[in-house]
Formats: sequence, structure tokens, C-alpha cells
Amino acid sequence: MRKFAVLTGDIINFTRLNSEQRQSLVVATEKLLKSWVDTPGDAEVFRGDSYQVILGDINDAIKKSIKLICWFKKHSDTVNNIQLSSRVSVGIGTIAYKGKSVLDSDGEAFHQSGRYFDKMGAGETLTIQTNNEEINQQVTIILSFINLFINQWTPNQAEVIYLACEGYTQLKMAEELNLNQAAVNRRLKAASWKEVEKGILYINKLVTE
Repeated sequence: MRKFAVLTGDIINFTRLNSEQRQSLVVATEKLLKSWVDTPGDAEVFRGDSYQVILGDINDAIKKSIKLICWFKKHSDTVNNIQLSSRVSVGIGTIAYKGKSVLDSDGEAFHQSGRYFDKMGAGETLTIQTNNEEINQQVTIILSFINLFINQWTPNQAEVIYLACEGYTQLKMAEELNLNQAAVNRRLKAASWKEVEKGILYINKLVTE
């Protein structure tokens, strides 16, 4: 049977934002998530600070998880020292039932995503689970290092990593952010993006074999 990726996440420090900021962020986030899916109900924001998405491309889903973390980091309120981020739990597996909304659906991918989201500990920003325990053990080890890097990313670094995940070249990133290419390169190096990207590519290989 075909496998899907279900992303379950929440927004860290969401309640520290004022009501106008919260509403604006929810609207923008829902628009982003729904742009990733063909069926609008496959992506939902709920309880204000939580979201869930069904994605059919597993490789793309893992990169989109990184994009989501960067999305919230780059929307941090630096003036008031409110650092936003997100915890994302990716469950990979089959889907037994799709309702009108992702929130009404069920299956292995949902169980993997939701169960491990509830178990995420301190310092775990991204977790990925399949129905293969041997693969899970390898992925968990790699993610333990990737999470160390992710947790240190600044809003400025998140801006360039978000665009890197979109496939932008450094020159195009510089144009988009009104920076010079050297500044983009420094941000990527400071974020250890090259090392993180290698880890993501290896995880993709493990979970799709």
C-alpha cells in the first residue's frame, strides 16, 4: 500500500505573542500549509498553535518539516525577544481512512506522528518515525545531531535555510533578502546547513528504501 507522511506540530512560544500577532501568524501559516496540498482538508491549523498535514511525497515532507521550523523562527518577534519555533513529528506509513479533514482521518501514519509527538522531549524539535524499528533507531541517532543545530538557528539563519529548502541559489537568496551573497553564505555556514542537509538526504534514503 502507498505510504504517506503525516506532520503533527505546534508553535513554540505562540502564547507570548499579542492577539494581533497570533491571528496574523495563524492565517499566514494556514495559507502556507494549504498551498502544499491538493485537497484543502489535508492541512489544518487547530487550537491556534497546533497543525497537522498529510503529504504524499515522503522526501518532500521531511524538507517541508525543516521549512516549517524555519517559518516560525523567521516570524519571531525580535523586538520583544520572543523566539518562535516549532516541534514537528513526522509519521510515515499507510492511511486507512481519509475524512473531510486531516483531523478526521486515521491510519498508521497518523499513529506514528501523533504518538511520537506526545513523547517528544526537551531539545527534540524534529522526530521521524516509520513502522520499521531498525530504521527508526538509525534516524533517531542522526536527528539527535540535526536537532542540536536546528535549536541554535537564529531568525536570520532560518530565513536563508527556508529559501535553501525552496531550492534557491545563494545569489537568488541574496536578491530575495536584499543581502550580499557573502552574508548569505555566512548565515548558512553558521547554521551548519551543509551538514544538516547531508543528514536529511541520508534520512530520506533510509525511509524510502
